Amino acid sequence: MHEIQKYFPDLSQRQLEQFGQLGALYMAWNRQINVISRKDIDNLYARHVLHSLAIAKFINFKPGTEVLDIGTGGGFPGLPLAIYFPECQFLLVDSIGKKLKVVEAVASELKLVNVKTKHSRAEDIDEQFDFVVSRAVTRLDTIWSWSKSKISPNSYNDLRNGLIYLKGGDISAEIPNNTIVQFYPLSDWFSEDFFLGKGLVYIASKP
Repeated sequence: MHEIQKYFPDLSQRQLEQFGQLGALYMAWNRQINVISRKDIDNLYARHVLHSLAIAKFINFKPGTEVLDIGTGGGFPGLPLAIYFPECQFLLVDSIGKKLKVVEAVASELKLVNVKTKHSRAEDIDEQFDFVVSRAVTRLDTIWSWSKSKISPNSYNDLRNGLIYLKGGDISAEIPNNTIVQFYPLSDWFSEDFFLGKGLVYIASKP
């Protein structure tokens, strides 16, 4: 938890309690359904929670913002973002139902009323959202092809609606055609060695 408080010192007591519960909840669920690798579960807060919250360093979603999390797995980045932005709405989607069972249980335990889940492939979602978020589920050009039709053209946040993708490494061969890609190194925001080489990618929807 100290990593979260270090970078986000203005959390409410309620948010501190919710973030504080994540460790025990995921430890317990991971014994039943392996949603986080064994080597990573002991580093849950840095490698999963804080990593997810890089999006909150990049943008402060306005109340009412609707966010789609594609390939959420065990609930990342969606669940930490739902705690951080309690007045925004999140739909967490994954094609593997047993992972969503964990997400739903954690969201219920934390009383996150702003989280919904859907057992679905990304391509089959037919709603629109202000932002699509995701964390290293596939190539950048692939996730953009899944995302672009799901982004509403009506923007009211300080940044235009679009895709916010957490991905490391060299993405130069994955840049979609006819897009402007902005890349932000996570090491600019977080000092832990884990974040070296990792980044946040933003592609704005076309006006």
